[in-house]
This record gives sequence, structure tokens and C-alpha cells, in this order.
Amino acid sequence: MPEGHTLHRLAHQVTEVFGGRPVRVTSPQGRFAEAAALLDGAVLEDAEAWGKHVFIRFGERFVHVHLGLYGTFDVHAPVAAVPDPVGQVRMRLVRGDGTAYADLRGATTCALVTRAERDAVVARIGPDPLRADAEPDRAWRRISRSSAPIGGLLMDQTVLAGVGNVYRAEVLFRHRIDPLRPGRTLRVGQWRAMWEDLVELMADGVRKGRIDTVRPEHTPEAMGRPPREDDHGGEVYVYRRHGQPCLVCGRAVRTAVLGGRNLFWCTRCQPAFRSRAGR
Repeated sequence: MPEGHTLHRLAHQVTEVFGGRPVRVTSPQGRFAEAAALLDGAVLEDAEAWGKHVFIRFGERFVHVHLGLYGTFDVHAPVAAVPDPVGQVRMRLVRGDGTAYADLRGATTCALVTRAERDAVVARIGPDPLRADAEPDRAWRRISRSSAPIGGLLMDQTVLAGVGNVYRAEVLFRHRIDPLRPGRTLRVGQWRAMWEDLVELMADGVRKGRIDTVRPEHTPEAMGRPPREDDHGGEVYVYRRHGQPCLVCGRAVRTAVLGGRNLFWCTRCQPAFRSRAGR
């Protein structure tokens, strides 16, 4: 599933290419046809992301998009001509002058919603580190009262919006926190440091279009090691590095399943939490 920085990049691209212009809206696949007919020819004002949700604004109506695990939303601009759709295109946007188009395929959600419905979706999700209006204390209130592992809480979109498997694994490593540690045992200072780190890391992901989390002293150039080879891309500490040596201490990176997703961490750099009561 795409992480939050990908959705923010997408929203920026949709706004840049289509914002303030009339667009043709169709549903070649047919599943969005009725809503598309209502929007066809209207001005697309802008798009914004909240966590892993994107809302494309047409006045008081919004197209709510959630890509899920398999969805893609590809923007093509500029183009000399708009080609015929290929595959199961749920929604197609075509700029009024015919020089750009975007195709949505395989999304979990593609729905026309009112402002009230859009606000209801936003109210259900946690603060997004990529939004200037985010309130990190909302997430802390949930985390500080929960006995669930922090590795699961960071992936709960009702607690924190936009963080996926990569950012979850990497921010916990960078702050030397055991992913199985109960949320309520964290100190507020630890949470604030992780939040600030996520803000910087995810903003960097928006700029670059890839996730890089290693500090300068652990880059391939600094360590004299080959660059990481992975279809995910980016230089990371533990994500998808099961069995490989930790870049900091050399111990093999460990993996386990938590909440149906693979978890990666270093047991030396992120030692198991022991409460004072149990010592």
C-alpha cells in the first residue's frame, strides 16, 4: 500500500496539472459512470491528501480516492493526444485542452462525496505528519493510553495517518524503540521526537519520490557499501533487510508478523523493553 508521501505527491500533481481548469470526467470501466457524468465539464479546483486518502475538489463535491493495496492513479502531462483507455480504468480525467490526462485503476475507494461526508472521513483518521494543521497530541493521547505494541499503533490510521510499513520500521529504528513495546510505556519526549522525525522524513519523501531514512554516516558513500537494490528503492536501515547485517551494529535484522504485516527491527539497537515493575 502506498505510504502517505506518495499520496501527497499525487495530490500536488493533480492540482498542478488540472487545478483551476475544466476537465472531462469519464468512467471507461463503468463503475463510476453516474458520478462522472455529474462532474463532466466542471472545474477541478484542487486536490489534497489526508493520510492515505485523496480528495479532488469540484466546488462542494469531492472525489474521494483511496488506492488500497493495488490501486494506481497515473497522471500523464503533457501529451500530444489522449490515447484510448487500457485496462480497467475506473475514472479518467482529461484536461479541457486535451494536453493531459489521468487514469485511476484498482482503487479501494472512488466515490463522489459531499463536504460533510469528506469531513466525516477526515474526522476518523489520525493526524498526518505531512499536514501543517496536524495535531500530534491527538495521536499521543491514544498511544499513551494503549497497551498495544507501538509498532501496531503507528500503522493504525485512526491513530496516525499516512505512516506505512516502511516509515513505521524506520522511525522506530532511528529512535531505538522496540516495536513490541506497549504504547503506554513511551515517554512523551520519545513520541515528540518520533513525530518530528516523521515530519522531516516524510517531507523528504514528497520531494524525492522515494524513502531515504539513513543518516549521512550510513549512506553507501560514507560506508563504502553498494547501494541498496530493491524495487521499493531508497536507503533504509531495516525495512526488507531480514537476515542482513544492521548498518549500525552488524547484528542480523529480524522480522516477524504484527497485525498482518511484516515487521523489521534490530534486536540490539532496539532492545526489548523491560518495565521497572518487572525488574
